[in-house]
Amino acid sequence: MNPDEPQTPESSQPNDRADMSSGFLPPTPPREPISLTMPGRGEAEDLSRRVADLQQQEKALRQEIASLQTSYNAMLQKQIAEAQMAIGRLVKDGVSDLEQRRQTLQLAVEQLERRQERIRNEMRTTFAGASQDLAVRVQGFKDYLVGSLQDLAVAAEQLQLAPPPEEIKRPATTKAEAPKEPPTTDAAVPKFAESGFQEQAKQIRKLLDQYRSSPDYYGPPWQLRRTFEPVHAERVSNWFFTQGGRGAVRTMGSRLQNILIASAIISVLNELHGERLRPLILGNSPERLGEWRRGLQDCLGVSRADFGIDEGIVLFEAPEPLAQRADRLVKQKQLPLIIIDETEEFINISLLQFPLWLAFAPDPTAPPPTLY
Repeated sequence: MNPDEPQTPESSQPNDRADMSSGFLPPTPPREPISLTMPGRGEAEDLSRRVADLQQQEKALRQEIASLQTSYNAMLQKQIAEAQMAIGRLVKDGVSDLEQRRQTLQLAVEQLERRQERIRNEMRTTFAGASQDLAVRVQGFKDYLVGSLQDLAVAAEQLQLAPPPEEIKRPATTKAEAPKEPPTTDAAVPKFAESGFQEQAKQIRKLLDQYRSSPDYYGPPWQLRRTFEPVHAERVSNWFFTQGGRGAVRTMGSRLQNILIASAIISVLNELHGERLRPLILGNSPERLGEWRRGLQDCLGVSRADFGIDEGIVLFEAPEPLAQRADRLVKQKQLPLIIIDETEEFINISLLQFPLWLAFAPDPTAPPPTLY
């Protein structure tokens, strides 16, 4: 039977009856016949052409994908290389900047070191009181207030212990008697100018040469720490060997330089007599005494604790309590050294009885010295 031919009703009737008799499904309409004829030559060529086109497109797409993949890989490598180069430049710039900053800091450190060395050299070569003079100008008022309170306390205690001098009760026409020499031993009174004390004089000259030629700016306390010029050494040597430790020295024109001379004398006597030495400073105002205290601290390396009422260096504004303190020190086998500021116009005669005193005589041709 030809499959293209339609089925006859007779052939379908037995099946329909069987279906109806079975009672499962209702009758279905007849289906269209399926064409099973082979395609023609034109359709086959068309399909072949379409397949070839699709294969060509597939090949082109594959080539395009490969080209895109190659371009992507090349672009990725280029970007990675550029990123690495950028990071390298950043690192190089950072290292260069750090190196430049290091060199700048090194130059700054070298400049500071040279400046420090220059300041140290200036401190060694310039006048001893210059740095202290600058400190006085900057914080003088503060130091003055602190020192004044201490000086007032000292003065108050001294006023309580000071009886009225007996010379006031004597008639004005009575001839002044020579001050009574306190009983002292030969060991308590220095005799620098006598021929029997050559060993002591030799030691004094050795110390003065040491201060002048090899100053020790970081030495122990009570040792001279400042530059000692020949003009200072001449005045100190004259006071020791010509005046015998008792006399006036012409002022240097500056209180700071006078303090330097007094500091050298204190340093020498401290080497000779140790703790027996008791410097007593006489000045007519708290400001001048404050300058003496600061100058001695700078030249001798002592502290404020070395200035007191019953020990160390004692400051006085009046000669009477100073004389009483010196008298008690002599009785206690101590060695008072009286130092009189150049602003004292008159010297109390009671001060001349003690074995060691140094007065700074003002220059009559020079103007009066300033406080700073």
